[in-house]
Amino acid sequence: MAILSIRLIGDPVLRTQSEPVMDFGAGLRKLIAAMEETMHDVDGAGLAAPQVGVNLRIFTYSAGGESGHVVNPVLEIGDQDQEGSEGCLSVPGLGFPTPRKEWARVTGQNQDGEPVTIEGMGVLARALQHETDHLNGILYINRLIGDERREAMRAIRDRGYEGLSASTRQQRERNVGSSFRVNS
Repeated sequence: MAILSIRLIGDPVLRTQSEPVMDFGAGLRKLIAAMEETMHDVDGAGLAAPQVGVNLRIFTYSAGGESGHVVNPVLEIGDQDQEGSEGCLSVPGLGFPTPRKEWARVTGQNQDGEPVTIEGMGVLARALQHETDHLNGILYINRLIGDERREAMRAIRDRGYEGLSASTRQQRERNVGSSFRVNS
């Protein structure tokens, strides 16, 4: 299986609402396998299809001792907040405290169209929220507030992410490889 190129901030696919998956054939299974291999190759806790340039509602995850994939996810979250920091494969080299909920559940389908439910707390809940955000065109930096948001925007401008083409950024940042992470 091939390792897929990860799209970086500034690429329009990251800001686009993803389309539901309608075809549960061999192409979908191949895409999910490639996404899982890519996620593990870069030590990510999750990877959403838009991050590899595919505008479909799919993500893979490996967090909190669980791993797998969800197609056409629907997210539910609890009321209790959790503290923690996030980074993102599409915004390499940065990480900031990001507001999230302590509990999350995602219902959707597996690669064969069968129903799945993933429920978790802590890091798994954070990963489910982060990856579902990607499918809605939202990056974790959109969730930042106050000084963290100002610092993130400054760092993004300083690194020139918004002004580079996706392929140029990918080549420039290939070895930076920051993954989604949670710092307690």
